[in-house]
Amino acid sequence: MHSTKSRRRLPPIHSATAAAADSDSSDKLDLLLLSSAICNGEDLAPFVRKAFAAGKPETLLHQLRRFARSQESEIEEVCKAHYQDFILAVDDLRSLLSDADSLKSAISASNASLQSAASPLLHSLDAFLSALTVRRNVATALDAASACVRLLELCSRANHHLSGNHHYMALKCIDSIETEFLESTPSLTVKRMLEKQIPAIRSFIERKISKEFGDWLVEIRVVSRNLGQVAIGRASAARQREEELRMKQREAEEQSRLSLRDCVYALEEEEEEDDEDGGGDDLGEGIDGSGNGGNLGLGLGFDLTPLYRAYHIHQTLGLEDRFKKYYFENRKLQLTSDFQVSSMTPFLESHQTFFAQIAGFFIVEDRVLRTGGGLISKLEVENLWETAVSKMCSVLEDQFSRMQTASHLLLIKDYVSLLGVTLRRFGYHIDALLDVLSKHRDKYHELLLLESRKLIADGLAADKFEQMLMKKEYEYSMNVLSFQIQTSDIVPAFPYVAPFSSTVPDCCRIVRSFIEDSVSFMSYGGQLDFYDVVKKYLDRLLSDVLDGALLKLISSSIHGVPQAMLMAANMAVLERACDFFYRHAAQLSGVPLRMVERSKRQFPLKNARDAAEETLSGMLKTKVDGFLMLMENVNWMTDEALQNGNEYVNEVIIYLETLVSTAQQILPAEVLRRVLQEVLSHISEKIVGVFLGDSVKRFNVNAVMGIDVDIRLLESFADNLAHLFSEAEAIQLKSALAESRQLINLLLSNHPENFLNPVIRERSYNALDYRKVVIISEKLKDPSDRLFSSFSGRGAKPNPKKKSLDNLIKRLKDVS
Repeated sequence: MHSTKSRRRLPPIHSATAAAADSDSSDKLDLLLLSSAICNGEDLAPFVRKAFAAGKPETLLHQLRRFARSQESEIEEVCKAHYQDFILAVDDLRSLLSDADSLKSAISASNASLQSAASPLLHSLDAFLSALTVRRNVATALDAASACVRLLELCSRANHHLSGNHHYMALKCIDSIETEFLESTPSLTVKRMLEKQIPAIRSFIERKISKEFGDWLVEIRVVSRNLGQVAIGRASAARQREEELRMKQREAEEQSRLSLRDCVYALEEEEEEDDEDGGGDDLGEGIDGSGNGGNLGLGLGFDLTPLYRAYHIHQTLGLEDRFKKYYFENRKLQLTSDFQVSSMTPFLESHQTFFAQIAGFFIVEDRVLRTGGGLISKLEVENLWETAVSKMCSVLEDQFSRMQTASHLLLIKDYVSLLGVTLRRFGYHIDALLDVLSKHRDKYHELLLLESRKLIADGLAADKFEQMLMKKEYEYSMNVLSFQIQTSDIVPAFPYVAPFSSTVPDCCRIVRSFIEDSVSFMSYGGQLDFYDVVKKYLDRLLSDVLDGALLKLISSSIHGVPQAMLMAANMAVLERACDFFYRHAAQLSGVPLRMVERSKRQFPLKNARDAAEETLSGMLKTKVDGFLMLMENVNWMTDEALQNGNEYVNEVIIYLETLVSTAQQILPAEVLRRVLQEVLSHISEKIVGVFLGDSVKRFNVNAVMGIDVDIRLLESFADNLAHLFSEAEAIQLKSALAESRQLINLLLSNHPENFLNPVIRERSYNALDYRKVVIISEKLKDPSDRLFSSFSGRGAKPNPKKKSLDNLIKRLKDVS
């Protein structure tokens, strides 16, 4: 497209000059403008409108013709110039045609000679090309045959692996066939066969490996149960060794406390245990990296090969996620079925199998988690464990609520704690199980107290109140040394008659068993410091159960002094045994003995001990009362004082000496002192009571002097026993006669009025009641000379002693 703004071309000068010669200047100008517009390609519409507007279209037409004539001459000149060149070119072409004819002839001649010379060579070339085609076809056939051979070899190897159950290798062969040969197989028949058989073989392998995995799932349940039993058994053996070591260490501490020197073996024992234990965590290590389970050193098969093979095959088949889900769902179903508690079998009989199955399950899962290459995730195992813990807690809650026997609770608790110890080593959290055990602590101890109450009642009912006869040293060790109730470290000669009855060792065994059962329940329960709990229930056993049973026995079965004496001796021995009970509880609880020995506590059997001593002293008082009835034969108005004492006191002393000779063989000195003190105090009260009683209307000084001899005999009896007691105890025993002694001293005093002196009274008459003194003194006061012949006579001046006594009586009456 030409631009309208191109440079304007001017018309030829000779045309404008010719137009100027023929017309006037106006026409020349119009013609010049029209020529210029045509040469420049401009629009002629303005010229046309102007011509018609002026009414001169002929002028415009004339101008156009003139311009056309002027251009024709220019065209002729251009054509003339171009024609000359064309003529020259035609002449050159004609000369060239002649040269081409000569060249064509030469070429024809050369071609003819070439054809004649190259004809044999063309025949050879055709033969060569034919041979080359044949060779190419043969090579193609050989390549196809070689590919078929390799394909058939792979098929044969795949069949061989399938027949040998080498599924992974068979799948690798199938994959090679599919990727390398299936598309390039020259045989359409073989290709169709492969397309049909490859999926079938994969399906066959999947079914077969799934069957093997299913068989493994069935087998692993039995293996898990056995594995759990072995693992818990090992934990139990380790706990037993630990308990034995602690026992030996306690013995060493006890021997060290007793200044013995044969306590140096505990550390060596510990080293031996370390050697025996080896690695405690090798239960799960019986499985090697390939899944070959080994035998745990105990002949127990634990093979994960089928599992890992199935997992590997499914990975090869591209079904890894599906197999993971299938495995998890099946194991979850197995765990759910393991939670079923049979209602036909008591839980006490089936609890070991129940917990061992769960323990084995999670031991296997821990091993699969660590070696399975992502077959199961840690989160999935934790979810399974949380489900298991929740179910075990609910089962324990239900079963514990039904149990009414402490030993059953203890058996299950011990096994659950062993389960916890076993699985804690594999990283499982067992706090919820321990919380359930702690929750039933009170119920267990209540049942244990109930059973102990029955055992104690049966043991006490079977007691014949006879001293135990021990013929052998082992009997002494079993009944005495084992409870540390011996009074001497020297082993006695055998046969040995113990200063207690069979009640003591029987009750000691029951209490010791209670302590051990209590500690067993509290041990390994997550609470480290449980001595206070054990002590609390031990206090209840001693102060409520044993003390109450002994009180009942004392009140209902004691019918004689020998029985009462033996019962008091039993209580003294049990008092020593109680110290052993608390030390034993502290040792089993891991509390230092110095802390227990440092704490002061009241004797928990104090009520029974006091009742036994009161019963014994009461029977002795009754017996003594029989002898004191002889005081009726005392002559209260005798003319002469007896020098050897009255009959009753001789009988009492003979009886008491006989009693002491027997009692000191079985009763501890402290108990014997307390009983004798009660008896002597009772005798003193009885003597004072006779003076107060209506049976004695009056008495004289000679009678008082006779009673003074009686009291001196009793005091002499008490003094003769001083070698059995400490000095303070001997003084305390003699003080039991204080009231009667002070009364006699007052009656025989030359200055009875001194009783009114507070200082003298506190020092010499502190045991006397002034009301009794008034009554008794009045009986001594008599106007007869014969009655007071010892300190006054007829017609003599008054006796100062009599006057002092009268003054005393008067003053005391005024006070009252």
